[in-house]
Amino acid sequence: MDASTAAIAGAAIGALGGLGGGWLTMLGQGRHQDRQRDAERERWRDDVRRQAYNDCVASTKQLSAAWWKMSDLLWAAGSTPEHWQAGFITAHDAWTRFSASVAAVAIVGPRSVADRADVLRQSMYDWDMIGMAWHDAARCEGHGRLDSFARRFKVAAEAKRSPDREFQAAARQALGTDD
Repeated sequence: MDASTAAIAGAAIGALGGLGGGWLTMLGQGRHQDRQRDAERERWRDDVRRQAYNDCVASTKQLSAAWWKMSDLLWAAGSTPEHWQAGFITAHDAWTRFSASVAAVAIVGPRSVADRADVLRQSMYDWDMIGMAWHDAARCEGHGRLDSFARRFKVAAEAKRSPDREFQAAARQALGTDD
């Protein structure tokens, strides 16, 4: 083999080695970028879920506070239908925020958390319906000191506690913060 053939063969081998090395480097970088993109997507998803879960917890507490204030208004001596109507509007607005937050949880998932949020929604709905019935009865009676409604209201308030805790536990598990 003469020197020119050896030079050409060496150059070809070098070129193939360079191409192979470049290809392996590109492949490795592509995999690294895929892993990085997947990690960023998981962080984004967890941030979106965390926000939805926080909004759901906050709106649950706001709705609870609105109905407890409404209960106090209905029970208070000297409260008027105008007071009750203002409390009712506040509770209705709180329900709207709560309902929207549960819908957001249903979208961001996972299903286990969405299912727990739906159970919470149903228990809050039951409580909301009792509160609305109490409000309607108070308007008919001219006073809100209605023992049967107050008892049902308190029972429904107690019944919502377990679904609330179960939602929060499912959210912690989904976020990996349930240590």
